[in-house]
Amino acid sequence: MKNKEYRRLLTPLQAELVAVQEWVKSSEAKVCVVFEGRDTAGKGGVIKAITERVSPRVFRTVALPAPTEREKSQMYVQRYVPHFPAGGEVVLFDRSWYNRAGVERVMGFCTEEQAQRFLHLIPEFERAIVDSGVILLKYWLEVSQEQQTARLQSRIDDPRKIWKLSDLDLLSYSRWYDYARARDEMFHFSDTGWAPWYVALNDDKKRGRLNIISHLLRQIPYEPLKRPEITLPEQQDPDGYQQPAQPLRWIPTPY
Repeated sequence: MKNKEYRRLLTPLQAELVAVQEWVKSSEAKVCVVFEGRDTAGKGGVIKAITERVSPRVFRTVALPAPTEREKSQMYVQRYVPHFPAGGEVVLFDRSWYNRAGVERVMGFCTEEQAQRFLHLIPEFERAIVDSGVILLKYWLEVSQEQQTARLQSRIDDPRKIWKLSDLDLLSYSRWYDYARARDEMFHFSDTGWAPWYVALNDDKKRGRLNIISHLLRQIPYEPLKRPEITLPEQQDPDGYQQPAQPLRWIPTPY
């Protein structure tokens, strides 16, 4: 898809996201959206497209770093709970508590016993989230092996993207089927009626973003608010104001 066509289709979807924002603010709704998926699946790009035209005071993105030693000693989901939405907020998790079912399990950062305990307990944890009035949406972004290879190679070759590449990414790349098995078992336990998983193939990033945003909008029972008529007021007269004589430090204009 050409960028011009992508932008043409994205614009009305972003306008609807603004309508969601205004509805969330007025209704004190609480929305929590989880984005999971393989490395290079495009989670960050989807989140950027969602948040590009909305207020960061309403749409908050949460991307937690590796847990500290103190956090490792806590109940596993404890460090995620403080980031949950209050009334009038939408929180987007760029990876979430499902790290335990994915990267931690595959890479040996937790024991198999810990992973199994998580898988058995997480449905009731999410039931409690939903019962508290939170609209909980979970998206898994899937990518083919060929596309993952191309995107990782692009990160290696492009100096603008090298920061996206970590040793863990390379190790994860070598364990495609371990991740597939972990994903399948995660779906088995946590794809519930109250918190289902929605899967999006994101080999084509532009189409994937459009599809995900379109689906997201259909999951939130928002009602567009009637916009008041707004007229700009008249600007005041200069009333003798003159530009100061001292030179202003204008920046160079090479473009």
